[in-house]
Parts: sequence; C-alpha cells; structure tokens
Amino acid sequence: MVSPLLLVLFLTLPLSLFFQFFQKRKNKAFPPGPRGLPIIGNLHQLDNSSLYLQLFELSKKYGPIFSLQLGLRKAIVISSPKLAKELFRNHDREVAGRPKLTGQQKLTYNGLDMFFSQYDNYWREIRKICDTHVLSAKRVSSFSSIREFEVKQLVKKISSNASSNKVMNLNEVSMTLSSTIICRIAFGRRYEDDGVERSKFHSLFNELQDMMVTFFVSDYIPFMGWIDRVKGLHARLDRTFKEFDEFFQEVIEEHMDPNRHTNSEEEDFVDVLLQLKKQRSFSFELTYGHIKAILVDILVASTDTTAATIVWAMTALMKNPRVMNKVQEEIRSFGQQKDFLDEDDIQNCSYFKVLMKEILRLYLPAPLLVPKETNEKCTLGGYEIPAKTIVYINGWAVHRDSEAWKNSEEFCPERFLESSIDFKGQDFELIPFGAGRRICPGMHMAVVAPDLILANLLYSFDWELPEGVKIGDIDFEALPGLTQHKKNPLYLIAKTKKE
Repeated sequence: MVSPLLLVLFLTLPLSLFFQFFQKRKNKAFPPGPRGLPIIGNLHQLDNSSLYLQLFELSKKYGPIFSLQLGLRKAIVISSPKLAKELFRNHDREVAGRPKLTGQQKLTYNGLDMFFSQYDNYWREIRKICDTHVLSAKRVSSFSSIREFEVKQLVKKISSNASSNKVMNLNEVSMTLSSTIICRIAFGRRYEDDGVERSKFHSLFNELQDMMVTFFVSDYIPFMGWIDRVKGLHARLDRTFKEFDEFFQEVIEEHMDPNRHTNSEEEDFVDVLLQLKKQRSFSFELTYGHIKAILVDILVASTDTTAATIVWAMTALMKNPRVMNKVQEEIRSFGQQKDFLDEDDIQNCSYFKVLMKEILRLYLPAPLLVPKETNEKCTLGGYEIPAKTIVYINGWAVHRDSEAWKNSEEFCPERFLESSIDFKGQDFELIPFGAGRRICPGMHMAVVAPDLILANLLYSFDWELPEGVKIGDIDFEALPGLTQHKKNPLYLIAKTKKE
C-alpha cells in the first residue's frame, strides 16, 4: 500500500514541475536584469547622479535590452541603435505613453503640457497647437532678431575684456545668455538688467528643475508614500508650484494690460497663446493652466540645453586644438570682414554643422531621453513587454554604440562629412531629440540658438586656458539633473582674433 506521504509527493510533483517551467517561460518572456530586493526591487541600486552611466554598465552585463524592477513598477532599458530603430519603427504607438511621476505632473498642471501628457486625443491637439502656432520653423525664425541682438551684446561685452586677460566662467556666461534669450522669446522680459529679479528668477528656475527629477517613493511604492510627506517633499513641491504659478500669472496679466502696445514683430509666446485662447477653436477650452504648462516645457527644454551644449562644445574644442583651428578657419574665411555671423551665414558652414552633430552625439544635453511608457503589450527584441512598463532609452549608450560608430569614443566631426546621418529622428544612431511621434517639438529652436552663439564665439575670439591650466586638466565630469551640465566650470580667456 502506498504511504500518504508518497501519494502527496506523487500528486504534487507534476504541479511543482509545471510551476517551475511556467516561471522559466515567464522570466524568459521578459528581458533579464539585475536581481532586486522584495518590494523595492532595484531602486536601492540606482543613483540619479549618473544614472545613464549606471545603466550603460548594466547593459554590458545584461545586453542592449534589460529590465529593472522599480518598486512595484516594471521598466526596461534600451541601449542600442538597433533596438531604438525597432521601437520607433514598429512600436511607436504602443510605446508613446508617459509614466505619471509626481513632480512632473504637479509642475505641468497635471500633465497639460506636451512632454509629460498622456498619449491621447488631448496630447494630439496640444501638440498640433504648439507645432503650428508656437514652435513652427516660421515662428522660431521670427525671433532671429532677438537672438542676434543678445549674442551681439555678449560679443561686445567679451570684446571689452579681451585685452585684459580676464578669466571668464563659460558656464555662467552661457546660462545667462540662454536664459535671457528664452525669457525674451517666451515672456518678452529681460531679467539680466535687474540683479534682484535675475537672482529670484534663476533660484526659482533651479528649484523647478530639481523638483522635476526629485524621487518620490509614492511613484514606485504607493503604500509607502507617507515617506514623501515625512521628508517634506510634498510641501516643497506645493511651494515651488505656487511660486511659479504666481510668476506665470504675473507675466500673463502684464500681457493682458490694455495699455501694453505691441506689433506682430514683437509678439512673444505668451502673446501667441493668449490670442489662441480667445479663438476658442479647439475641442477643449484653452485655459491659463494650459498656457502655463506649455511655458514650463519651453523653459525647461530650452534654457538649460542651450547653455549645456555651448559649454560641452567649447570644452571639446579646447581639448582638441586641431578641430578648433579647422572650424575657426572655415567660419572666418566665410565671414571675411563681417563683424557678426547671422543665422543664414551659419547654414553655409559645412564643417561647423558636422561639428555640432558630433557635439550632440558625444555630449547630448539629456543623456536619458524623456521616459516613455507602454500603452499596451508589445514584443521588443524578442521579449514580451507588458502594458504600463516604463521604457528608458539611454541616448548616451546609443550614441556610443561600437557597431554603429567607428571609434565611437573619439571626438571626430569628420565622421559626418561623408554621412547623411542627421538628428531629425530618421537615423537611430543619433537621437538627441528622440524620434517618432513624441520627438522633441522644439528641436528647431533647440538647434538655432546654440549654433548662433557658438559660431560667433569662435568667429570673434581666440580662446586660451588660464595660466597654469593644461589641456590634460580639462575634464568631462557632469552634474546630475534633467540636463547634464559640466560639473567643474570651464574657465577661459578670450583674445581678440588675429586678422
């Protein structure tokens, strides 16, 4: 007679083997990744200070697509042009969502903006509004006089110090100039003329950026959200939102003042958006909240990225005198006796244009593209990706992929001279602005300002390192944040160019 114990083993063994087989099949269907802890998953293993580098190191172990468990949320990381192409070409619609994160949602008026809104009919319409009326090539070109005026002012200021060997902090100079240009284009304001207003604006802007990337436990482990309140994060977020909302409201009220006179050539983004609000020609009512959310996008996406691009470009050029000499020779031979290069001039400088591509390849301002989220289940890289999975695309790793780029770590603008690769979303080896339907809507504006600033800095001046500083001392260490700024300021001395 069979004992009860053996009978139990006999009956449960098939069930146990089936469960193990099912688990293996289940694990095989989802990309591999580092083992995490119960509840928190891999959260304890990630550090916001250099997340793109950490993810790059993990990709070397687990492959160009791997998974993370972020608390109760699943995530995958894409690290190769091949997989980026598969995602954008075959699954762009399924992966067009955005994860709802507390800081971003609050500061964009519950996702009324373009970047962080959900993929739905509302997003389609707000994106169309911005593409057509706010960020179109025609609209961006209409602000060329503002950009050129502000860059000329900077050139004059540097020229006055060029004979005194004055050391310049390029980090500060580029941030001041980029914020001035964006504020004039967006609000019609110039904060650099008033020390108090300038300090207040920059302090508020820095706090906005910090809160955009602040880690909230509730985003990943909802039942532990009390930790955020104990740490005072919600109070800080509410305060930041209130202060920025008041700032935007003040700007809007200034623009609605009946005594304020402006013509079509002086219109800024607020003017344009207020006119659209009056038209009431959309499927939803365009409110002040919508206008403020769009302004948040423009501020965050334009100011820092422009400043960072200038600093990384000058850092790379100071590190590579051969490239510096070559690009200066081109733009100076083209400009000849002109005092200033305008935006049309720059379009004809072929080596300068490939230089900027190489800068965006190696030193893209946002190494991790804005996170995406799957709207529905899809298959990517042979793996089954469930709905509501966060998708990170590591642009830094994609741009350094050794299969896509020869000598991928080398700074070499010449690689683009015989190449048709561009950053407009069709070549997945170079995606600083993303690709697909959620490609950066402000791409044209994000390119034109850095081009104008850098070209004229190179055209008007020769650049030297301060006494005692050698080329080998120049580093590429970055600060954490939405935008990657150079951690150690770039100090340079401008000299009037030799005729």
